[in-house]
Amino acid sequence: MKCPFCQHDETQVIDSRESDEGTVIRRRRRCVECDKRFTTYERVELSFPAVVKKNGSRTEFEPAKLRGSLMLALRKRPVSTEQIDTAVSRIEEKLLASAEREVASERIGELVMRELKKIDKVAYIRFASVYRSFEDLDEFADAIQEVSKPKKR
Repeated sequence: MKCPFCQHDETQVIDSRESDEGTVIRRRRRCVECDKRFTTYERVELSFPAVVKKNGSRTEFEPAKLRGSLMLALRKRPVSTEQIDTAVSRIEEKLLASAEREVASERIGELVMRELKKIDKVAYIRFASVYRSFEDLDEFADAIQEVSKPKKR
């Protein structure tokens, strides 16, 4: 590991500790050249599947884009940042667990809709109206009926 201060190639590990419930290793290092100390963190790097768009092109999965879509649907809704983070994490976990090298953008859209349906029904309708390209009121009515709770008599 190069020293961030003098760029020397040789450093020594002084201390190593697990943190973050064992998912990260924190290492204290010392440069043998300038004797300065610094900390590094080691964590597993997972690779998400490539996203195959409707037109057939492929792009890298972007968690920020996923979060942006959820935030847009949830705009001005009473939903906490923690709930959004949890939804993003669940979607990411499903994509990683699939062990697929590629995933259709439609699949990601369906995962987003499933999460929104759990979090906020209005946000679900907002997202579904754009995602499914609603063209008339009947399609809105069908989506609303889908998320409406049966009324007790």
